[in-house]
Amino acid sequence: MHTAATPLTGTDRKVDRLLAHYGESHQNPTNEAIHLIAIPAIMLSLVGLLFALHPWAAYAFVAASLVYYATLRSPAFLATMLIGTVLLLAVVHAMGDLVLPISAAIFVVAWIFQFIGHKIEGKKPSFFEDIQYLWVGPLFVLSRLFLRLGLRW
Repeated sequence: MHTAATPLTGTDRKVDRLLAHYGESHQNPTNEAIHLIAIPAIMLSLVGLLFALHPWAAYAFVAASLVYYATLRSPAFLATMLIGTVLLLAVVHAMGDLVLPISAAIFVVAWIFQFIGHKIEGKKPSFFEDIQYLWVGPLFVLSRLFLRLGLRW
């Protein structure tokens, strides 16, 4: 596990290697700030879009995501993602009949900001080289929160 003072390099855990690699293309403070807002928004919009398609599509997506997070051997990240998933589903349910237009709008706006952030950074998004980085993004957000709070992951 890591504390705020522990670097993310030189570890054998896959989650730490993924976060270190992800962090390489998220060094610019503006890009990082954009990601801290846009990534949770994108996750909300994805769950909302899938829910609009069929509620079980959303449930299957979040279940598969949690299985992926479980493989990364970080109980803190897994527990936090489980709590976050419950909150995402609650928000999606609260959108009611407006889930599709709200989720679609959030999705478009958040991705526009993501690409603006990467233009500022001067580096392409990590998921262009490996799709799993779409699931690492939320962990990047959590890692920054954990670091600020002095928590281990």
